Amino acid sequence: MSILTSPRGKVEVVHCRRTESQDIYCIKNLIRKFTQKLFGKLNIIYLLEKANLAITLCNDKEEIMAQATFLDYPNWNVAKQDNWVSVFQELDSDIPCTPLNTLFMHLFVAVNEYSVGCCKEIIRTVFKAVPELHFIFLIVPSYISLGSTLITVFDLVGNITSLTYDEDFAVHVCHRHNHYPQLHIRKARVEDHDDLMPIFMHHNTILKATYGDYFLAELIEAQDEENHAVVCEVEAVAVGFMSVCSRVNMQLLHECFDLGPFHGLCTPHPDDVLEPPQELSVPGSQDAELRSSSQDSQKIVEEPQEPVSPEARESENNQGKTAEEAAIEELSSIVQSGNTSEMEDLENLRQVSTEDDTNHCVSNMSSASISLPKEIKYFRPIYMGASSAFCIQLFCIDEKHEARSLDFMNFVFGLFPDKNFCLISLPHLTPEFVLIQNFVKIVPFNNCTLEQDLYVFHRAGLLKTINIRLANLSDTPGVENLVSTLMLNKRILEDLKHYNEARRDPDGTPLQAFVADVAEQIVGIAVIRDETDVEYIRSHYNIEDFIYFSHHQREEHGHLYHFALNPIFRHYTRFFLKEILRLGYKSCLYYPIYPESRESKFQSSYAHSLTSALHYLVPVRPRRQIVYPLEKLGINAPSKAVSKAPLSYALNHTNRKLTLEPKITVNARIVVVGASNVGLSFLETLVFCSHLKFSNLTLISTHGLPGKKLLGTEQRKFLACDHCFNDKDHALMSLCSWVNVVVGRMTAIDRAAKHVVVSQEEIVLYDHLILCTGQQYQVPCPTGADISQLLTNREIPNSSKQRYTGKVPCNHFTLNDEEDCLKALTWIRNNSIITEGNVIVYGDTIDTYTTVEVLLNLGMKGSSIYLVQPPPISTITCINNYSVESAVEDALRAAGVTIYQEALLAQWNDGQNPDPIHSASFTTPTKPFKLPCSLFFSFCEKNVDYETFKAINDACLVYDGRLVIDMNFHTNDIAIRAAGSLTKFSNRYYSNEWSHSSFSSKEIGFQLAAAMLNLFDPTLEPVTEPPADLDRLIPMYKGAKIQGGILPGSYHYLHIAKPAIPTPLKVQMAQPDFGSEIVTGNAKDGTYFRIHINKYKMVETITCLSKEPFPTSNYIRLFGQHEQVLNNLCARYEDQLITDLYSYFTEPWCMALFHDRFIDLRKELRQILTSKEEEELPSMEQLARQIEDDEINLNEKPRKYLRRVFQETIYKTLVEKSILDYLHYNHYHLPMYAWPDII
Repeated sequence: MSILTSPRGKVEVVHCRRTESQDIYCIKNLIRKFTQKLFGKLNIIYLLEKANLAITLCNDKEEIMAQATFLDYPNWNVAKQDNWVSVFQELDSDIPCTPLNTLFMHLFVAVNEYSVGCCKEIIRTVFKAVPELHFIFLIVPSYISLGSTLITVFDLVGNITSLTYDEDFAVHVCHRHNHYPQLHIRKARVEDHDDLMPIFMHHNTILKATYGDYFLAELIEAQDEENHAVVCEVEAVAVGFMSVCSRVNMQLLHECFDLGPFHGLCTPHPDDVLEPPQELSVPGSQDAELRSSSQDSQKIVEEPQEPVSPEARESENNQGKTAEEAAIEELSSIVQSGNTSEMEDLENLRQVSTEDDTNHCVSNMSSASISLPKEIKYFRPIYMGASSAFCIQLFCIDEKHEARSLDFMNFVFGLFPDKNFCLISLPHLTPEFVLIQNFVKIVPFNNCTLEQDLYVFHRAGLLKTINIRLANLSDTPGVENLVSTLMLNKRILEDLKHYNEARRDPDGTPLQAFVADVAEQIVGIAVIRDETDVEYIRSHYNIEDFIYFSHHQREEHGHLYHFALNPIFRHYTRFFLKEILRLGYKSCLYYPIYPESRESKFQSSYAHSLTSALHYLVPVRPRRQIVYPLEKLGINAPSKAVSKAPLSYALNHTNRKLTLEPKITVNARIVVVGASNVGLSFLETLVFCSHLKFSNLTLISTHGLPGKKLLGTEQRKFLACDHCFNDKDHALMSLCSWVNVVVGRMTAIDRAAKHVVVSQEEIVLYDHLILCTGQQYQVPCPTGADISQLLTNREIPNSSKQRYTGKVPCNHFTLNDEEDCLKALTWIRNNSIITEGNVIVYGDTIDTYTTVEVLLNLGMKGSSIYLVQPPPISTITCINNYSVESAVEDALRAAGVTIYQEALLAQWNDGQNPDPIHSASFTTPTKPFKLPCSLFFSFCEKNVDYETFKAINDACLVYDGRLVIDMNFHTNDIAIRAAGSLTKFSNRYYSNEWSHSSFSSKEIGFQLAAAMLNLFDPTLEPVTEPPADLDRLIPMYKGAKIQGGILPGSYHYLHIAKPAIPTPLKVQMAQPDFGSEIVTGNAKDGTYFRIHINKYKMVETITCLSKEPFPTSNYIRLFGQHEQVLNNLCARYEDQLITDLYSYFTEPWCMALFHDRFIDLRKELRQILTSKEEEELPSMEQLARQIEDDEINLNEKPRKYLRRVFQETIYKTLVEKSILDYLHYNHYHLPMYAWPDII
């Protein structure tokens, strides 16, 4: 916040923010004729799309006072954007402008009365936002004066000619030191105490309470050769403080952190052991690559608060040299030794999981869940050289000058000429401040349990001479040296060779290679090619969340293949990307991450191209696709580029606007237990927050992340589907690029120490624990009844709550996920079950039907399958539709499957050893029976896994049948949240019939993430406490509950319904407010389609049963639509115009309903109808309310009156324009619609 005063004495409180698209209208209104003379006639939208930085100045009423736009190349075409440096250096050699320290102002507009103050405030904000920036150039026609505003901040440099205009142009410059200067750094003095203490007390009072009022003065007085204190000052007043120490506990750091990329922070020594002994090497383990953990996931990184180390060895060679000279020499030795970005550059490599059934380990790789046998020990290097690091013990700076924090580093490195690394350790929950944004966060080893993050900065990182340029043939040796330790080094070198030889890929696509060099050393390499699939990207990903697609030429889209940068220059990653865009004449870069398991050609092409820039890109959400009836649409179908089979990759992106927009890093350790749909939805929501970077997301799961396509492309699945996520969705999200995965089971929670015990031995620390384990099918506990005594169910004690504690038979399977299904399928095929075995499927859930269908489809005889259903615990069946149930039962009988009802499991193998199961006995209300058994599937009622229950119960979390939570997902521990079917609402809500099981798992996960984001996202409005009465109400979610699968008889089944307390269908239909139903076809014929329309004419339930596959994702979009939106569905059905709903919803008119942006159109139309478009008239919504409240006396029917008003006013025109704009903008998805321009 700043205060501006106009010449007339008016005062405005203003603040700066990034320019947004909705500012464009106001910016245009601020443009004057003089503005156009200075900057030319500009397309504001186009300019903002290509700008590196655009700043808007607003007052406290959010009225726009001024706006300025900056790019990294000059306007008026006075030089080419890739070759302006030499031109400007020739103009004035005293101005050392480089692409790193220079921006160009392309537009400035302001309210006239405050223009001078606005200009100075924006300039100051720009210098504050871009610490490396030193010069802002302004280029205007030489015959025009700058005016009274810009002349206050810009000085004339000289004149320059234009490449396209005949006239000369004047070049003006604005220097940093006049607005937000670099800080003066010096050794601290005791008299600085009084200046510094208010700054310390503003941030923290613990030091004063612990060490007394004069702790700072004592620290300054205690300086010696190992301990130094420095301050930064402004106008002779100390505004910042840093205490550094050369004593570092290197042994502890080597034990806890992977310091390999930095040679262990030690000087090289002949006795260093850098390679594993031959006997320790693991064939095929790629030890070096596994050890070099990815910085994508930024796993827990910890370091003690007071590091202590052996005394540093003095280095006489560096004495007397400047910090820059020493940095250049050190850089040379680093690059020549090949000690490159082993950690950074392996960032996105995808490792194939090598899971072991009984062992697990914590994965440092962001790419996959890795489970290795316990006897494999990773080699850790031994460094014998002296420590080459010092640490920052204490740091504080005034918020006004925080952006210049890096100014300290040059001075403190000068205090330790023999040290090349600066370390700082911070608690995990410390918000990332400006200083450590320039440091590299070190990845810890798996066994690290320290409570701090460790960051490192190399002396060479101070060098500002980094130069990004196009590669040439002579760079090849330097690039080979840089990438020699990387797994994909051959591919990088091949692409570099293609660029040097032909400037093209083997397939003819233009290729560009860029190198970063510092002091004539190659420290980075990037390879891009033209993106040839831009139509596919636009139609399949929400790229328009970040760019206006129509303002980017086809050749401006680039595909990032490789990006490798020495980690000591990691803080220049954004600059590297910005230069790639400038030098390559690109405006957008895309980086795809392909899944591991693909059969297509991309597997061996660039499926795993290398990048260490992933955290500087934004993940792009995939778009839901329409399933088109291509044959029916004919020539009106979308182009093949849009409708072709999806490639299923996760897309990451950056553009010119994002190159100077930093992310907010969240280092809080968020641990999710359970890869349920709730947990995955929670992680997905956090990962796709483009302005946040969650660096410590961890998932604990028995089998790691799902989506491995273990069952291949087989259409039939053992388990029913809730259509939250499928294998394609997992590939499109690529959660494994952002989330650490721990393969194992949670066996204990230590709330005091804030850690989770995994598989009874490994611990995972957390700051926020999210429990989403859900419920699983359990091994049934036989009643033990002896059927020879002809007992009935009534004579047997109820044992439904008993837990089976014996050994689980080898041929008994409970299927809870794809891993379990794969094991069952493997067992079936390996034991000749298909041809010789007898299978018992025990349970009454929908999964019993889908499993029977899989067995029949595998080729088993129906006579060898027994479907045994236990006594029902409710009057509601799993399908709850008599027509569908009858068709499925008829199909089972036709296949020869024997069905037993109300049967309780009595014994396995007549009470003898049940492993393996040869027979199973059951009791019924009448006569018991015994069945032969080669394979036993159990689908009894789901419950919380015992190990999960024990961990929760032992941690003293309130458990009442399920884990008790409040309306905000909290358990009785504020640091532990829970969601999903594991939970129930507290009894104080008096709503035991409602739980998370009643709602969509995907929506629950999203809402859980939304609740958590309030803790981390500073852009969100603070959450207000609900009124006293409302905090006793449970939240109600509106997303549809979905279940589907393939049932016996090869029926494709889908049921979509609103969240509700389960009620028999007949009871629902008997209610007076039920509404109506529309049914076409017959269930037994496989043509059944039922839609329930509620009393408000909204689609509330959809049930499909078909012999043919149908577009499930299309039908899901019908839920919640008004029947009139469905082309007056009810009226057409009553007039017998609809005989087949399957055919009806393949007609071209309804394609827009299935479009992912149709909901946005609905919102826009509603906004039009609720807004007052004409001052003297009420809005359509207000008019409808007045009629409802009898405030208007009508001579005609209300509907007719509203229709007449709508047509006679501007609303009709606005609605039509909105619809036509929607169709025009999305024509690539909806070419089957005509609009006026093409008729």
